[in-house]
Amino acid sequence: MPRLFGTDGVRGLANRELTADLALGLAQAAAAVLTKGHHAEERAASGRRPVAVVARDPRISGEFLTAAVSAGLASSGVDVLDAGVLPTPAAAFLIADIGADFGVMLSASHNPAPDNGIKFFAFGGTKLPDEVEDRIEDYLHKEVLLPTGGDVGRIRRFADAEDRYVLHLLSTLPNRLEGIHVVLDCAHGAASGVSPEVFTMAGATVTLIGADPDGMNINDGVGSTHLDNLAKAVLEHGADVGIAHDGDADRCLAVDHEGNIIDGDQIMAILALAMKERGHLTKDTLVATVMSNLGLRKAMAANDITMVETKVGDRYVLEELNADKLALGGEQSGHVIMTEYATTGDGVLTGLHLVAEMARTGKSIAELASVMTVFPQILVNVRGVNHTAMHGDEGIAEAVRAAEAELGDTGRVLLRPSGTEPMVRVMVEAADQATADRLAHSLADVVRERLPL
Repeated sequence: MPRLFGTDGVRGLANRELTADLALGLAQAAAAVLTKGHHAEERAASGRRPVAVVARDPRISGEFLTAAVSAGLASSGVDVLDAGVLPTPAAAFLIADIGADFGVMLSASHNPAPDNGIKFFAFGGTKLPDEVEDRIEDYLHKEVLLPTGGDVGRIRRFADAEDRYVLHLLSTLPNRLEGIHVVLDCAHGAASGVSPEVFTMAGATVTLIGADPDGMNINDGVGSTHLDNLAKAVLEHGADVGIAHDGDADRCLAVDHEGNIIDGDQIMAILALAMKERGHLTKDTLVATVMSNLGLRKAMAANDITMVETKVGDRYVLEELNADKLALGGEQSGHVIMTEYATTGDGVLTGLHLVAEMARTGKSIAELASVMTVFPQILVNVRGVNHTAMHGDEGIAEAVRAAEAELGDTGRVLLRPSGTEPMVRVMVEAADQATADRLAHSLADVVRERLPL
């Protein structure tokens, strides 16, 4: 059987792969696993039941799945605090803020509305390691906790959940945002209430798009995966900057006053320099993935900032940040983690600090982003190949060496076999797009020739 948990919880088509029965079972299994630990004895001594925070994005299936998760938790003796529609990072913050035993977020992030997902957070609002997810999955086939009488859990509304999160976000800002006109694209998602409120309270002038969720329009032509409408709105309103979230608001991308995209690498570059200047960039180090642009590496080196690389995935970035107690990391896609204020990527937090740097310096976001030169990059997915044999193939290795020799220090080559399907990803960066395209497709041809199925 394939592993139920993916790279970011359990996802699938709601009411097909992700059913109410599965949601209830996962909640019961999670209760059995996540109520154990260093705080369990203290809780037992005080006589209180375990507490879990539950939140969701506004997609329509989140309503019945939240009900199923809450039923599973309460039937296992866990008190549920239903925080309603809030961003994923808000759920993580609230778990830590109130000392809850764990939490659950129902969201499929940037996926379309028919999909949904269930993500668990541990005590402290941290993501679960693979081995804990595996234990939850194992418990789906074991006897679960079934208390009776006064030992069953209660389900209550978390009345001040949004206020707690908003006040937390405001408390992180080094300065206010007066004088900046921001267009916010909330992807008709979980940030539709919080993000406009906090940007306005911080002093920015706010224009909204994608902030009218109806349960089915989440990520539909809006948000961080569809930036055209945001760019258009920035130009129409003469705004200084556009900020885009995804469905669960753990990402942030931006556009400048001319509608040009500011990606996650450029955002990290801006924040890294600002944090270093304020003495908040621990060990003057930034964590990014192997897919981050060569321009980011060069910009960090030019400013005496060390850049540590991880595998692709925000969980690997977070592992590296935690292992070395570092302050800033993220991905080109806009997952940016600021560990001083959050345990996971937070798109609203990232956007606030990005705009705060504009307000502090009086510079446009384009000026701030010019600290790094974005090298042309192309990614070619070579499908239908024996991806498991890539690392041992000398012909591919020789082709890569030849491409790297041609590029010198003006580019970069990266080949990555897929972990889930017969595919190799070929990425090339170069000083010009034509060179990047030529070398990437040439390497893709070599991969097809050398790795037939």
